[in-house]
Amino acid sequence: MAEQTEAARRATTAGTAQQGGGAAADGPAAVKLRCRGVAVAEWRAGTDVPPDLSPRPYLHPVRTLGGTVVTEVSPGDHLHHLGVGVAVPDIDGTSFWGGTTFTRDRGPVLLDNHGRQEHRAWTSAGAARRAERVAWLSRAGEALCEEVRETAAVELDARSWALHLRTRLRNTSGRDLEVNSPATKGRPGAGYGGYFWRAPKEEAPPRCLGPEAEGEAALHGSRSPWLALLGGSSADTRWTLVFAALGAEQDPWFVRAEEYPGVGAALAWDSPLTVPPDGEVDRQVVTVVADGHLPRPDIAELVARARDAVTAA
Repeated sequence: MAEQTEAARRATTAGTAQQGGGAAADGPAAVKLRCRGVAVAEWRAGTDVPPDLSPRPYLHPVRTLGGTVVTEVSPGDHLHHLGVGVAVPDIDGTSFWGGTTFTRDRGPVLLDNHGRQEHRAWTSAGAARRAERVAWLSRAGEALCEEVRETAAVELDARSWALHLRTRLRNTSGRDLEVNSPATKGRPGAGYGGYFWRAPKEEAPPRCLGPEAEGEAALHGSRSPWLALLGGSSADTRWTLVFAALGAEQDPWFVRAEEYPGVGAALAWDSPLTVPPDGEVDRQVVTVVADGHLPRPDIAELVARARDAVTAA
């Protein structure tokens, strides 16, 4: 996915404050999410993200309880990757992903079609759980969707916690909206769009693990009950991220490890998703964040505990 563009590089050089591994700073707008008294994630409004990168709220840095950072923002390979959030390449022709847009006749092209997500209000705000209203606006400022996004830090044990993210995206445009991905326009396997987590790129790619399968190729496009990335450049900074879908819908997993480490839940994997007026797309993902490399039995147990904790909450 060579989606980094010269225009994006110019915009970043001119306007994006990058600190500590490419982290864009929102200053006083940053809000901390806590677990066991530790600041494990920071919410940012994304107001300083350049227009070509589709500005949007996101979480970064996200940390293990031991303090290891497990997200990345605006890395050199994909400037539009912003920690943890919700991003869609094409809603009714508007890009809420950033960078280039894949077209059938020309491939990836930089278009003047970038929308933005604007934080409108907190509907609940606690140390470990928050909910916000987000407006999804086209390049021209038309309101296409309104989202309620809930994020929560769920305590599991002394070395792991879970991030629960639920997005309820409602079509407020008054017409049918079609959700697309590069895959629905002719690029096989590129069905990304929806929940997305960008992990730090290190010297060696992370290990990809599922309940019965292993490797990027085996898990990419699957509906595995859970999938894990095991990374870290040293014994002191090893980490495990385990992704599991909740709720009635289970989208295919979009998985990258060799090119860069990232995991998403794909709304339009191989065919467009049509959302009628006032229709709602409701998705939930819980991600276990742990220090060290966990074996399969421990991963399965933590996923079950995280699911139970979210359901109880």
